[in-house]
Amino acid sequence: MTSRDQDPASSATTDEIVQRLLADARAVKDRAYAPYSNYPVGAALITDTGTVYAGCNVENAAYPQGWCAEASALAAMASAGERRVEVIVVISDGELLGTPCGGCRQKIREFAGPATMTHVAGVEGIRRSYTMDELLPDSFGPEHLG
Repeated sequence: MTSRDQDPASSATTDEIVQRLLADARAVKDRAYAPYSNYPVGAALITDTGTVYAGCNVENAAYPQGWCAEASALAAMASAGERRVEVIVVISDGELLGTPCGGCRQKIREFAGPATMTHVAGVEGIRRSYTMDELLPDSFGPEHLG
C-alpha cells in the first residue's frame, strides 16, 4: 500500500486526475503479489482532500486470506484517517474487464456516494467507467444504520 499527496492547490481537470490515478494504479499493479492467479491488479483512489492512495492485490496460499487491490487502497486511506473516496481507478491485464469483485464494490460503497466514479482499465488505458450506483445498484450503506 502506498500513499502520496497530490498538490492541494492543483486545478487539475477530471481527465488529468484520472490519468494520474491510472499511472499510480499501473505502477502499484507491477508490485502485486499474485503467484497463484498470475493476475496482478492495481488500484488508486483520490479522496475529498486530494490525497492519493494506491494498493495492489496480495495473494495468500490460504486463498480467502488474500487482499484485493481495492481493499488495499481503501485500507491505506482509512489508516490515514480519511473517509471519502472521490474517484477510483482499477487496472488489470487481460481481455475482459477487471471490475471490482462484489466484496470490493461493497467496500468502496462504504466510503463513496452514488456519483463516485470507478474507472476500470486495461493495459491500453481506461476501458469503462461506472458511478457507484451503476456498480452496486440499490446498495446498503452506512446511512441505513443511522
